[in-house]
Amino acid sequence: MAILILAEHDNESLKLETAKVMACAQAIGGECDVLVVGHQCHQVATEAQKLSNVRQIIYLDAIEYANGLAENMSLLITKLASDYDVILGAASSIGKDVFPRVAALLDVAQLSEVVEVVSADTFVRPIYAGNALATVQSLDTKKVITVRSSAFDAVEMDGNAALVTIDTVFVPEVTFVSQQLTESERPELGSANVIISGGRGMGSGENFNILEALADKLGGAIGASRAAVDAGFVPNDLQVGQTGKIVAPELYIAAGISGAIQHLAGMKDSKIIVAINKDPEAPIFQVADYGLVADLFEAVPELTAAV
Repeated sequence: MAILILAEHDNESLKLETAKVMACAQAIGGECDVLVVGHQCHQVATEAQKLSNVRQIIYLDAIEYANGLAENMSLLITKLASDYDVILGAASSIGKDVFPRVAALLDVAQLSEVVEVVSADTFVRPIYAGNALATVQSLDTKKVITVRSSAFDAVEMDGNAALVTIDTVFVPEVTFVSQQLTESERPELGSANVIISGGRGMGSGENFNILEALADKLGGAIGASRAAVDAGFVPNDLQVGQTGKIVAPELYIAAGISGAIQHLAGMKDSKIIVAINKDPEAPIFQVADYGLVADLFEAVPELTAAV
């Protein structure tokens, strides 16, 4: 069985999601190739060569792929698909844009958000906001799969894969205009080992300063519940939950978050969950490893001072 994995990167460095998707590929079994496509991204290809148990890196550098437009990336993957039985990618914003197009072009059913591999054709994926797990079997000869990377541990970076350069270019029928990126000195939310999230209980955006002080001491990222985002406290790129980022850090601290199902779906796989809420009946305590019934405006500064 041959497996093709789409590498996640920003043209400068390989993202951790790729190493986690590689772990899923290893669970499926077979020879694995990684596709690195972008512009001026040779460093990414060099990093990808270190992924454990990769046969080869398929490398394409062209200006047409600089911005990762799904329209031409899906055409490229579809062209390469004839040599592979399984095509894998992270269930990220890029994966959710590219892989449905690939599945449609190949006329197969996509399997989304896979969290466990049962066998080469049978997988587990969450449904109903993570309240149930469905075991599904694919009878398609080619399988197009997105992987919830938070469910897998990253593979080691001890490989030495071959580098194969290709020059296939598809010119998209859309034009890239611009993008706005949020810049922060804190770790990216999706790959942070520590996340401190605030909810409606924060009261205002200004009050997130007390969480930022704790995050700075712990070297963590700031997150938020949908309620906090909808209230305008913080921008939506900080949202954790079913309709936001799916995260699984080593430590997740939830301050003033009640624990709606949609939020729990995005963080319940965290290794250690700490909940701070003055309501002892808050649902967040049902998934927390450590719960503190207290006023967050007193508890968080005390915690920050103790770190």
